[in-house]
Amino acid sequence: MSQKIGAPAAGTYPLTREKNRIDRATVAPPDPATRQTTEAEEAGLTLPVVEVFHSVQAEGHWVGTNAYFIRLAGCDIGCSWCDTKVSWNEKHHPPRSIATLVAGALAANPQFVVLTGGEPLIHDLTALTRMLHAAGLSIHLETSGAYPLRGRFDWITLSPKRNRPPQPSIYALANELKVVVAEPADLDWATQQAQQVPGEVLKFLQPEWYTEDSNQLVFNHVLEQPQWRISLQTHKYLGIR
Repeated sequence: MSQKIGAPAAGTYPLTREKNRIDRATVAPPDPATRQTTEAEEAGLTLPVVEVFHSVQAEGHWVGTNAYFIRLAGCDIGCSWCDTKVSWNEKHHPPRSIATLVAGALAANPQFVVLTGGEPLIHDLTALTRMLHAAGLSIHLETSGAYPLRGRFDWITLSPKRNRPPQPSIYALANELKVVVAEPADLDWATQQAQQVPGEVLKFLQPEWYTEDSNQLVFNHVLEQPQWRISLQTHKYLGIR
């Protein structure tokens, strides 16, 4: 699927910014409530999905890379500047089977699949990530870290929010720390969060799109603190998804 650069895709932003024999008589039958699901059963499981689309990763370390996005519905973090508030109420978005999601990702032939939201970790992603990996696909996760990690991922972008801090266990698993900056207090928050992740984790500050002073705040801070890099929402500049 191709997109024309320079004009926003429909529903996007304006350009303004997974031997011993047993005596069967002594073995109780498995408990249906605790047994593991089969592959066929997992394929039939569903998740609420806002949208899926094939584009490039437009933020952070992997910017410009061919990616297939699965945007899951549901989020209770409540960021005032969120640009995907449409994803918050999962009841507004119909469920799709995991098999359908995997088939779509395979057909796109991306470098990796991005699971985003909303807050994707509201959901148990074990079955989805298992099936994506079984199909030979690499999985990137974009999360605030506010919920426990359920699933297996190849890359984790941790984007912590001040109003709902991450689960302590996720810091050691992050590959990339990305903090959205709208005001000076966000820079203090970024400093606190950087102290929680391993030293080798990539650290990005991203200007909040609609905040006039955010670009300058981020620019000045990166010049003063060289461990940080700037992340831009390049899809908004290019007018693509």
